[in-house]
Amino acid sequence: MSFSILVVDDEPDIAEMFRQRFRREARQGTYVLHFAASGEEALDKLADGVRPELIVILSDINMPGMDGLSLLREIKTRRPELPVMMVTAYGDDERRRRATEAGAMQFLSKPVDFDLLKEELRRLPGAVE
Repeated sequence: MSFSILVVDDEPDIAEMFRQRFRREARQGTYVLHFAASGEEALDKLADGVRPELIVILSDINMPGMDGLSLLREIKTRRPELPVMMVTAYGDDERRRRATEAGAMQFLSKPVDFDLLKEELRRLPGAVE
């Protein structure tokens, strides 16, 4: 069974990095990666329905327009059960506190530790072992 991951980041090279680091899982059909370059685009994808089943959103915090914390709050309004992991190069305590209060499941620092991320993904309800 395949599961979807939605990665939200305004940096164009992030999508390619995720594709490279999840190449084996994508080839095996474990995960299907979806990308959005803004919070607004992510909400559009969420509204349209992401297939196969979306199990997590990974969102950058610092983005132009709708930032990651605003996106997180909106996702939790629409889909409170959907896990959201926040990703940022600026891991200050205030952002971490605000993200946690808004319902973030996890807080990851850039550069992303993909081994740790994959470990966290395996712990998600319904995730593949």
